[in-house]
Amino acid sequence: MTQPFKAKSASPAKGTTQPVHTTSEPIDPTQGPVRPQFVLFGSSIVELSYSCEGWGATLANLYARKADVILRGYCGWNSRRALQALDKIFPKDATDQPSLVIVYFGGNDSMHPHPTAHSPHVPLQEYIENMRKIAIHLKGLSKKTRLIFLSSPPINEVQMHEMLSDLLGPLKRTNESCRIYSEACLELCREMNVKAIDLWSAVQQRHDWSDVCFTDGIHLSHEGNKIVAKEILKVLREADWEPSLHWNSMPTEFAEDSLYDPNGADEESIINVSNGNFQGNSQSK
Repeated sequence: MTQPFKAKSASPAKGTTQPVHTTSEPIDPTQGPVRPQFVLFGSSIVELSYSCEGWGATLANLYARKADVILRGYCGWNSRRALQALDKIFPKDATDQPSLVIVYFGGNDSMHPHPTAHSPHVPLQEYIENMRKIAIHLKGLSKKTRLIFLSSPPINEVQMHEMLSDLLGPLKRTNESCRIYSEACLELCREMNVKAIDLWSAVQQRHDWSDVCFTDGIHLSHEGNKIVAKEILKVLREADWEPSLHWNSMPTEFAEDSLYDPNGADEESIINVSNGNFQGNSQSK
């Protein structure tokens, strides 16, 4: 449930002051408030997450006035290309480092090799080492930087071939190869003490997953995106990180009571809307 609007007296009692809730970070007058940064880093599952009702859009909505959700998604990328670009995307000497990085690579890596060598395929052992190096780099950005890795989700092979083969020819990607790379990612995360989400299993918890979770057999539909958002929020809620990065535990920027807040229906109270959500969101847990 999202937080309701706060009602308060129209004016404080004489001799008292209104409570003031501000961001936890000091404000630099030359830069303005510095919100925590959450970076979404990955291939098309990440790049498309800002689509209408995508999991990235859901996070951006929930963390409005709490954290800046930054998209670094690159369709077609595999772990090899991600590793090559890592220093440019996440420079270690940056003034501000992210509080959270959510990482997804593996689906493209798991594609079968092509005879011409022009293929996203990355051999399994190289994929594991690439992801290890990515995790080490991101962990080294700052003491506050937290990681969540997403494993490869399943695919609907029939839908994939029906919708994509005319453009790309027969695609050498199978649900079994996705499972293998998913398990490898999860095992690496256990070894490195990195939070991980088993999307291959989470998506298949729905009995109708193959019918409703994809737009083309690979990329996520609204229903598929809901699963990803739910699993991410579960990790953020349950993680013993200090400070907590769950949206409901984070301060709201400029949340103090204001003379410009609207009047309530009773005409006696005014409503602090800083923590309100006009649209509501079923993914808010």
